[in-house]
Amino acid sequence: MGFGDLKTPAGLKVLNEFLADKSYIEGYVPSQADIAVFDALSGAPSADLCHALRWYNHIKSYQKEKGSLPGVKKPLGQYGPAGVEDTTVAAPAAADEDDDDIDLFGSDEEEDEETIKIKEERLAAYNAKKAKKPALIAKSSILLDVKPWDDETDMAKLEECVRSIQLDGLVWGQSKLLPVGYGIKKLQIACVVEDDKVGTDQLEELITAFEDYVQSMDVAAFNKI
Repeated sequence: MGFGDLKTPAGLKVLNEFLADKSYIEGYVPSQADIAVFDALSGAPSADLCHALRWYNHIKSYQKEKGSLPGVKKPLGQYGPAGVEDTTVAAPAAADEDDDDIDLFGSDEEEDEETIKIKEERLAAYNAKKAKKPALIAKSSILLDVKPWDDETDMAKLEECVRSIQLDGLVWGQSKLLPVGYGIKKLQIACVVEDDKVGTDQLEELITAFEDYVQSMDVAAFNKI
């Protein structure tokens, strides 16, 4: 399991393929897993690795608050696809516990811990039951205009980069190319977002990060659903 050496083209290719259908290394929100992999990179992936570059730019925006992200950092080799050799250095084995920590005869503390565990399980079950109550999810339909640099920009690749952006609460829709002038065409693409998860500023930051293809992004239409 792992990505291999993320400072080599081979390792970055594995990372790019891994992120083709994922927004984050683990789960659906930024976590310490993303920070561990991000820190292993020597810099931003090249533009042709659009999935890895999209992820890199997104996680880079969390650098000031990376210490507060959820989760616990694990060795780099514990992230990524199975079947890839872990080339990272194994962490040293944990020191043996002190003999003083071993209770050969048992104690009342074990019973107390068991009681606490039961209470925590009951509380978790209660909270889970409350969380199942349906909540109204506010959504918006957005139409974006994505402009290239010139008439020689590969518009198919530009659209591929845009659609590679995958976020929880974001669904891409139909798209078309519209003439701008002087032989230049812009990409007009629709999407539906959950308002409390995805904003237009976030979309603009991620889309314009593909600076080899994208000159600018504008919101052509915005409607609440």
